[in-house]
Amino acid sequence: MKRKLVILGNGMVGHRFAEKIAEYGGTEKFEVTILGEEPRRAYDRVHLSDYFTNRSADSLYLSPSDWYRTNGIRLLLSEPAISVDTVSRKVVTSAGTELPFDELVLATGSSAFVPNFEGVNKQGVFVYRTIEDLEKIMSYAKQVSKVAVLGGGLLGLEAAKAVLDMGKESHVVEFASRLMPRQLDEAASSVLRSKIESLGVRIHLNKETKQALGDSSFQGLEFVDGSVLEAEMLIISAGIRPRDELAKNSGIEVGQRGGIIVDDELRTNVYGVYAIGEVALHKGMIYGLVAPGYEMSEILAYNLCSPGQKTKSYAGSDLSTKLKLIGVDVASFGDALGQTEHLPIAYTNPRTGVYKKLVLSQDGKKLKGGILVGDADAYSNLLTLYLNNVELPSEPESLIVGTPSEEGSAFGSLPDDAKICSCNNVSKGDLLDAIRSGSCSDLKGLKECTKAGTGCGGCIPQMNSILKEELRAQGKVVTEHVCEHFKYSRQELFQIAKVKGIRSFEEMIRTHGMGNGCEVCKPAVASIIASIYNEPIQKYREIQDTNDKYLANIQRGGTYSVVPRIPGGEITPDKLIVIGQIAKKYDLYCKITGGQRIDLLGARMEQLPDIWKDLVEEGFESGHAYGKAMRTVKSCVGSTWCRYGVQDSTAFAIRIEERYRGIRAPHKLKSAVSGCIRECAEARGKDFGIIATEKGWNLYVGGNGGVNPKHAILLAADLDEETCVKYIDRFMMFYIRTADKLVRTSAWLEQLEGGIEYLKDVIINDRLGINKDLEEEMNRLVGTYVCEWKDVVDDPEKQKKYKHFVNSEDSDPTVRFIEERGQKRPVDWPKKELVSN
Repeated sequence: MKRKLVILGNGMVGHRFAEKIAEYGGTEKFEVTILGEEPRRAYDRVHLSDYFTNRSADSLYLSPSDWYRTNGIRLLLSEPAISVDTVSRKVVTSAGTELPFDELVLATGSSAFVPNFEGVNKQGVFVYRTIEDLEKIMSYAKQVSKVAVLGGGLLGLEAAKAVLDMGKESHVVEFASRLMPRQLDEAASSVLRSKIESLGVRIHLNKETKQALGDSSFQGLEFVDGSVLEAEMLIISAGIRPRDELAKNSGIEVGQRGGIIVDDELRTNVYGVYAIGEVALHKGMIYGLVAPGYEMSEILAYNLCSPGQKTKSYAGSDLSTKLKLIGVDVASFGDALGQTEHLPIAYTNPRTGVYKKLVLSQDGKKLKGGILVGDADAYSNLLTLYLNNVELPSEPESLIVGTPSEEGSAFGSLPDDAKICSCNNVSKGDLLDAIRSGSCSDLKGLKECTKAGTGCGGCIPQMNSILKEELRAQGKVVTEHVCEHFKYSRQELFQIAKVKGIRSFEEMIRTHGMGNGCEVCKPAVASIIASIYNEPIQKYREIQDTNDKYLANIQRGGTYSVVPRIPGGEITPDKLIVIGQIAKKYDLYCKITGGQRIDLLGARMEQLPDIWKDLVEEGFESGHAYGKAMRTVKSCVGSTWCRYGVQDSTAFAIRIEERYRGIRAPHKLKSAVSGCIRECAEARGKDFGIIATEKGWNLYVGGNGGVNPKHAILLAADLDEETCVKYIDRFMMFYIRTADKLVRTSAWLEQLEGGIEYLKDVIINDRLGINKDLEEEMNRLVGTYVCEWKDVVDDPEKQKKYKHFVNSEDSDPTVRFIEERGQKRPVDWPKKELVSN
């Protein structure tokens, strides 16, 4: 006879427990029944906010509709338990069904904590917890324009962004002195706040709510300090409370502040009754993340399915997590707040809105925790160092200064038991076993096999590195898919779009992809289509990053910079005067850039079309400073003025810049032309650079500045102008065709098999027989150039997108400036702690 196993709760943790029971062969031993309170099967609550965008639960479901039946598991939806009798050992459901049990697992999770202030039950007040909650929010939001969100944690901030995306004025109210107080310190929270406010969300800290205003419907909040926030709708996301009411009423022991008390084997005080997930209280700790619940699920399922074997124990969980919060990377791990006697090292860059902090052991040799805001690329490697207690380099600050590569990291020597995915407790050995079994040959398959990377996603770079390394060790070809939505590399998608004439992301994902796409593949496909057809990027506006979306670079404080093109750095006095007049008219900060242009900073979003109109009327055009495109061609004065110059570098630079202006590529492109070997234009630090000789021009390729500067390499020497331009045409189009997304020419050339000698063979000797095609493609791009600023200026419909509020002409009231050296600049960020920069 099978034993009767009843699971109360079909959330993420209850479902994971059922998965593990099936995986360990438990359905041969147990007759499994799951009770779910909601009307739908288990779904991904971590990515609940995606429902606002997709309006469908299909992409959120954790399993196919027939999974339960296929695995012999009985699922009862919309039928929660209403009582548990631990003496007669039965559960009674809301439908009156009586379910006897031998083993009972409470995975009832938690409910939204609702503060007890006057008026909290008014019409227009909602919690943010389930899909049904979101549907009610979206329905009610249609009749309001201003929404308050109570709670500055993860879900509260996501709710605020969802409100903003619905075109509503969005306010976040937080009781504490900082956002995400459990994960971030004051400095990190300050950086996050600035980034969120720059998007249009208003933040109110240190606010204790006294009452909700309004008669029958919600009209605002009054705070204990006497201040008032008017709003027409309130979303509460102020924390959670464990759903332990069934336990309280059935003699199962609960903690003084809630939660079902469990031991290291997840057992309650009643024999055969267990608790896992957010309802479980282990050693005084309630874990409000899904990863600890998954770890509990695995341990309990193993113990129940493996009698006679040594039982596994739960020792507590790591709370590390990486998030994409309103477009901002946020990550924390370990003792992030430095609550024990550890040594902190912090780095901040106010210009880019990046904050990084490491918490080290007192001897500086081990990593104990950390925080990353604005740039979390290092998270995967840092988490591996922390989880596996790896000894740090002699200068640990090098781990957060710069952007580490996910390839070639120093983690290949990690032991197989090193933990890679903390969300799902997956080790390096688990990943290797899955790859070596032959069933997982790509990242998507590896995620499905092991569940690694399906939580916060922070371990994906490490997974990818391990996957590629192991496949290469097996002598297999390593494929470079854009993301899990396309089983193609960027190069392959480029050819698909070109050959089949695809001109939209929707058509590309419908015909050659799956799902709805993501923040990786959407801008990548937009760039590919723009690289082929050279249409204004505004045609693909909704799948672009912020800079391309607004044709301007967003800056600290939420304003934008405007950079008109000044080919070769040459400009007439009249045009200089025009720029000065426009800068004065709109009160903009002026700065000469490193690329010999003039940066006009401090423009508000709604001012951009007017500024562009004034510039376009005076003969200026977009400098594409915001795009992954051809930007500047720097020059010296050359033979026109310089006594050392041997060629007219200024004229050639202007010709080059006007030829390739705005052409989209996998990454930004910069160039320079120097009039002699003294190299005043720094041409060898560019993606392609030209240096004059007595006989003509030397062409260099594959250089760049930045975090990892690279000198360009000589491609050809002593060229005449026409041949030089022809080689550049071929070089650029070959790069656009074959480089991966967001790869600069320097990295592309380093990765190119055969390196510079192979490139010479292709570009100069036509090894592949494609040079005629490359030249024709470039000529087509050159011939279809359109100034993207003018495209907006001439189209009133496109101008409507440049408003801070969809229902008001008001400017962003949070933008603040101070005067310095006769010009305005953004106010300083508060200095909360000593940092290194």
